[in-house]
Amino acid sequence: MDMFEVTVIEDPAAAEASLDPMRARLLAALAEPGSATTLAARVGMARQKVNYHLRALEEHGLVELVEERRKGNMTERVLRATAASYVISPVALSSLAPDPAQSPDRLSASWLLALAAKLVRDVGALITGAARADKRVATFALDGEVRFASAADRAAFAEELAAAVTALVGKYHDDQAPGGRTHRVVVAVHPSMKKPADTGAGDSTDTDNDTDSGERN
Repeated sequence: MDMFEVTVIEDPAAAEASLDPMRARLLAALAEPGSATTLAARVGMARQKVNYHLRALEEHGLVELVEERRKGNMTERVLRATAASYVISPVALSSLAPDPAQSPDRLSASWLLALAAKLVRDVGALITGAARADKRVATFALDGEVRFASAADRAAFAEELAAAVTALVGKYHDDQAPGGRTHRVVVAVHPSMKKPADTGAGDSTDTDNDTDSGERN
């Protein structure tokens, strides 16, 4: 079976296993197949301890057996990570996950974070289902930056963006379309994180209530 490009972790125990620093290191190393012996030399740990961590990762479906090789009177198990990368779904947090249905506010950073968590949860579930059915998930995303001269320009941009998205939704939304499928639209604007090399004046991250986000069906 081919390695998945990304796997979304929903099980709390699997999430805990993946967050352990040594196990995370082993997962990264197992992008290419390896055994406890080869990994022990790479990470500088006793083979028995590596085996212990590998068993935990295998138990939670984060690594899988590729082949078994006979070496004298021993059998060497060659393992590989089940995915090139992993994302932990808010589902793993259960009742602690943020709920965007609580106090929706387009200018609230907390609501934006709740929307982002919902996005990870829903798309994660879609990816898992599509992988089982050997299909692709139909998605579209944009990512870019815009530098505003003033807070007033930022507010005007947010209003125009909301109006444009509302108009597009009104144009293409069809409740009665036979065989149609509802899609979720999430639009967000937030300050860019300052890169360590950025030292220009005015480039620091704002902390005022400057986030605009919207969600439409």
